[in-house]
Amino acid sequence: MFEQAGCPWCVRWDREIAPIYGKTDLGRRATLRRVDISAPRPADLASIAPVRFTPTFVLTDGGAEIGRIVGYTGEYQFWGLMEELMAKLKPAA
Repeated sequence: MFEQAGCPWCVRWDREIAPIYGKTDLGRRATLRRVDISAPRPADLASIAPVRFTPTFVLTDGGAEIGRIVGYTGEYQFWGLMEELMAKLKPAA
């Protein structure tokens, strides 16, 4: 999750999704990592496309970007888009 201070949509995601995310099957399979959009990019994320808006959720596998969700407008949309992203991953071993 790319985020930044003062992002109202990040705050809304934190309020509506964050408390349950890690308790879901999706959240356990795609653990959440928070990255400040204004901080230097971590080396292991150097190969992904630029991120300009927050929140942006980038799903990676082995360092490669599988897909992303740009923005947050509500629970229903978020979970549906996460399901679509997760379907692109190889099945868990």
